[in-house]
Amino acid sequence: MPSRAPFAVRRRALLVAAAASVAAPVARAQRGRAAGKPVTVAQLVDVSAAQQDVSKDFLVGARAFWQDLNARGGLQGRPVNHQSFEVDGTAAGLHSAIDQIRGNPTCVALSGTAGDPMAVALVDLLRRENLDIAHAAPWLQNATLEVDDRTFPIFASRQEQISHALRSLTAVGVQDIGAVYAGAADHALYREDLERTASALKLRLQTFRADGDPVRLARSFTASTPAILLFLGGTPELAQLTQGLEKQSRQRYLIALADVNLQVMQQIGGGRTTPVIATQVVPVTTASLPVVRAYRETLGRLFDEPPAALSLAGFIAARYTAEVLADVDGTLTRQAALAAFQRRAAVELGGFRVAYDERRRGGSFVTQSMLMPDGRVVG
Repeated sequence: MPSRAPFAVRRRALLVAAAASVAAPVARAQRGRAAGKPVTVAQLVDVSAAQQDVSKDFLVGARAFWQDLNARGGLQGRPVNHQSFEVDGTAAGLHSAIDQIRGNPTCVALSGTAGDPMAVALVDLLRRENLDIAHAAPWLQNATLEVDDRTFPIFASRQEQISHALRSLTAVGVQDIGAVYAGAADHALYREDLERTASALKLRLQTFRADGDPVRLARSFTASTPAILLFLGGTPELAQLTQGLEKQSRQRYLIALADVNLQVMQQIGGGRTTPVIATQVVPVTTASLPVVRAYRETLGRLFDEPPAALSLAGFIAARYTAEVLADVDGTLTRQAALAAFQRRAAVELGGFRVAYDERRRGGSFVTQSMLMPDGRVVG
C-alpha cells in the first residue's frame, strides 16, 4: 500500500510548508493560477534493512521538491500528487505496488526509484509486463544493465564511480588496493565492475569479504593488507569496519561509493581515526550551484533535516521529472509523458546537466567527499 508518512525509523519532523519559494525556478510552476485536475507521480522506495539508509534520504529530497512545486502553483497549473510506495525489497512487494500504479489512470510517471536492487528489478518488470510508463531518474547504479526505452537514468553508474575513485589513486602513484565487500550480495553486485576497472588501471587488487562481521575482518588485517581499501556495501557495515580499524596500528584509508551516507555513518558510531572518502554522483551540498541552493533552502524550510548527498539526488530526480513533464504539449497523459522522456533532450537543472549518451544514460558526474574527524563532510 502507498504510504505518505515518513519512515518509522526516522527521527525527523516535517515542518509547516511556507506558501511560496524564493529559491530556484522549476518546471513552469504558475503561482495564482486556478488548480487544474491533479496528476500523480509515483515513487517506489525500498525500505528493507539493506536499502533504507539510501531510500529514506532520497525520498525526503523528492518530497521537498514536490511540496515546494505545489506551493508555487503545481505543474502547468495542476497539483502533483506525489505518491510514495514503501516496498519491502521483495518481488511480491514490487508487483503489488506496480499493480496499483497500473490501475491508476492519473499516474503519468514513475520517478526516483531507490535503491539500486529495486531499480534493477523494476526495469526488468516493466519490460516483462510491457507496461508503458516512464521510469524517470531512478537510483540505478548497475553499469551492465541494458537500459530500454522506458527507463531514463540521470546519475553516474557504479562503474563510473569506481573508475573515478581508482583513477584518483593511480594519479598519486598508488599500485595496491584492497576491496572489502560487506557480504555475498555486495560481492555479486560489485565484483565484475571493480575487477575490470582495476585491471584496466593496472592496479594490484586484494579481495576481502566481511560476511556479517566487519569488525572481525578489520581486526584480522596484517601488514600486507593494502593501506587503501575500497569498501562496497552499506552504511552500517562501513561504520563497523571503521570501528575495527581503530584497533589497527597501521593508518588506513577507506573509499566508499555513493550508496553510503557519511553523516549517518558517524551518527551510528563509526570510528574517528580512519579517513573515509565517498564518491558522490551529485554536487557537494555546500556548492553554490543554483540547484543546490534551491535544495538547501527548500529542505531547510520544509524539513528538520541536514543536507545530504542522497536527499539532494532525490531533489534533482524530482526536478528532472517535473522539467520533462512540463514540456508535454496538450493533455498530460501517461503516453504523452513517456513520449516526452523518450526524446531524451538535454536538460540543464541549475548547474546539473542531464545529457544522454549512446547507452541511454543521462549522467556521468562524479565527485568525492571526505568525512572529517570533527564530523564535517567536505568536498
